This record gives sequence, C-alpha cells and structure tokens, in this order.
Amino acid sequence: MTRDRQRSKVYAWEERFVAARDPTSIGFAQAQGMVDAIWGETGLRFPPKVERLPRQARSTSADATRLSIRLPASSPAWWLLHELAHVMTSTADGQSDGHGPKFMGLYVKMLARYLRMPVDACLMSLEAADIEVDMRAEPIFIEGSLVGCFPSVRRRSRRLPIRR
Repeated sequence: MTRDRQRSKVYAWEERFVAARDPTSIGFAQAQGMVDAIWGETGLRFPPKVERLPRQARSTSADATRLSIRLPASSPAWWLLHELAHVMTSTADGQSDGHGPKFMGLYVKMLARYLRMPVDACLMSLEAADIEVDMRAEPIFIEGSLVGCFPSVRRRSRRLPIRR
C-alpha cells in the first residue's frame, strides 16, 4: 500500500472550503437512494451498499471500499460524495487512489454537479492548498465502454433530497 500523501491536505481543504459552502446533511435512511441515483446517473452498475458506521467508531467519521460505504445516522452531504469518490477510485481487491488526483477529480465533479459548487472556485482553492487534481478522471473499474460519466457538471440536475 502506498502512502496517501494528500490526505491531511484534503481534509483541511474540505473543512475550509467545502464545509463552509454546504451546510446540508443527509440522514442514513436517504443515503442508499442517493448512492443508487448518482451511480445510475453515471451509467455504472452494482452500486456500493450503504451500511451504518458502528457506534463505537471514534476516529472514523465515514469510510468506503468498492463494495460499501459506512455512514453515521446523519452526516454532511459532502461526506457522501467524498466516500463515493473513494468507491469510484477503488477496486474490489482493495487497490485505491487514496486522496490522489483521480479521487479529487471525481470528487470535484460531484461537488459541482450535486452540490453546485463552482468548478473554477474548487480548482483555485485546490491549487492554493497544493492539492493535485485530475479533472479527466473516470471511475477506475469502468464496466464496458463508459466514456464521460460526468458529461457536463454545469448541466442542471435534480437536487439531492437533503436537509438544510
């Protein structure tokens, strides 16, 4: 396993930039439906299963593998997108981009599409935070020929059912 060298920078960037712009939260009961909708919209099959994060988890807020996302009873909307980006950059055998450029590319695309964060503002803040991002990134386990999962992040899309 390689070192996840951008991890702490990404977490700090999320607290400064993402959390400050998105006060919405998602209840656990809505999470699977949202994952399924986003997964289907990107043209992917076999979405990860959303599971409850164990109550005794103290150092982890949420986590993900290719096959599952674990969340608490309620979480910020951007946590779900963060974990989905991990799923899209992980394989069933545990290979992952961590918080690398591919992860960040997919994450920024989802922040723009589903939380309507301006791509340009995200990219400028990522550059200022010295975080690498690959905006050409696509899910690494693409099934068949899937090109352009996020054809236009500026296109209007339905809002996610989140609480404000």
